[in-house]
Amino acid sequence: MLQAFGYGATSATDPLNPVRFERREPRPQDVVIDILYCGVCHSDLHTVRNEWGNTVYPVVPGHEIVGRVSAVGDAVTRFSPGDMVGVGCMVNSCQHCESCAEGLEQYCENGFIATYNGEEMHTGGMTFGGYADNIVVDEKFVLSIPANLDPAAAAPLLCAGITTYSPLRHWQAGPGKKVGIVGLGGLGHMGVKLAHAMGAHTVLFTTSPNKVEDGKRLGADEVVVSKDPDAMAQHLNSFDFILNTVAAPHNLDPFLALLRREGTMTLVGAPAEPHPSPHVFNLIFKRRHLAGSLIGGIAETQEMLDFCGQHNIVCDIEMIPIAAINEAYERMVKSDVKYRFVIDMASLDKQANAPDLGANTLQGRTG
Repeated sequence: MLQAFGYGATSATDPLNPVRFERREPRPQDVVIDILYCGVCHSDLHTVRNEWGNTVYPVVPGHEIVGRVSAVGDAVTRFSPGDMVGVGCMVNSCQHCESCAEGLEQYCENGFIATYNGEEMHTGGMTFGGYADNIVVDEKFVLSIPANLDPAAAAPLLCAGITTYSPLRHWQAGPGKKVGIVGLGGLGHMGVKLAHAMGAHTVLFTTSPNKVEDGKRLGADEVVVSKDPDAMAQHLNSFDFILNTVAAPHNLDPFLALLRREGTMTLVGAPAEPHPSPHVFNLIFKRRHLAGSLIGGIAETQEMLDFCGQHNIVCDIEMIPIAAINEAYERMVKSDVKYRFVIDMASLDKQANAPDLGANTLQGRTG
């Protein structure tokens, strides 16, 4: 087994603290990665605090991982020691269902294996994530980071980037299309950057007037304060596509009314509580579509990274030492970050006293 050191939680009410644990013994097709940076996603907080009701403790979060390859198995063909690589939200899938065969591992009919809080396919235990010094991943789920991108600022691309890129691509954002982005947080700021780079006329919707200037800096052609009914009314029936990134329950109807006939609004935010149901007439009278989207497959994630390399797109980040992670969670709840925290793993004190979790098992308790 490979020894690892990081930060984890042992219950929904405990803060994240230093922990020691074991990774699986690397197999011939595995890549061993020394983690340099890990983005902090709101999903991490939801999981650590069991807000989705599915956490198995202990849990080590983190699925926006960038690091250097330190070793590869004998069967690995795509990576070599020293390569700068990334790992996103998945570390495996069944690889034989219809979705996996189509390169849509995120929709695996048997359930993809999450980078943390997922069932480890080879040991029967649970996966531990990227708030740690290393990780072992099947090469099929390892991604190449373009050399021209700042690796720290590229880390959140592995979740926030692909979560917004995939629906923008699927619903064909590009020249001649009017695209709305709802919310300017970790996801929303990436949505603005990507939609702009794709050539769409990009309109940001925010509840905060103080974000207007920043929205334009990031690439929005227009910024609309969604609490202003007159400003909203100017855009009725005009959008081809709206990407809604807000991770809190809110009324969807004002945004559905902005879609042109046969337009689509796609939800990518994952609130702990459901949204209020939209008014059905807002859908049927214009044959509008309300959809959802989940990250992206491995091939599409690499496509996104290459696109970001070509356009020099990274996340706006605030770097933190790992000891500040609990404070960062409190700030994240208050939306006090522009726009993604990234942990500098060089700050990890491996000499710190820490309990040894061993290899997590499915006997871990939930809740």
